[in-house]
Amino acid sequence: MSEWIDACAPDDVDEEDLIRWDHGGHAYAIYNTEKGFFATDLMCTHEEQSLEEGLVIGCVIECPLHGGRFDICTGKALSAPVNTDLKTYPVKVEGGRIFVQV
Repeated sequence: MSEWIDACAPDDVDEEDLIRWDHGGHAYAIYNTEKGFFATDLMCTHEEQSLEEGLVIGCVIECPLHGGRFDICTGKALSAPVNTDLKTYPVKVEGGRIFVQV
């Protein structure tokens, strides 16, 4: 069963950036993009590298280890060496808070 969890305030995530959010023993990335807020798993699917220090450009996150890129909105793997999509999670902004459905 999935539930909406209060993760952070919109102001906690700078534009074109991400923050790490830990919940229930799992690490997530919450992004602030030109298309809104999104959430994915924090770890790159290539070599379990944290995306926390990755570069956000528009709606793309680039892994800091090998430069693989993912579409933040869909989780789709966009460039080598990544070939496995990133898991995404629904996000909503309500009452001045960001909620993630996990």
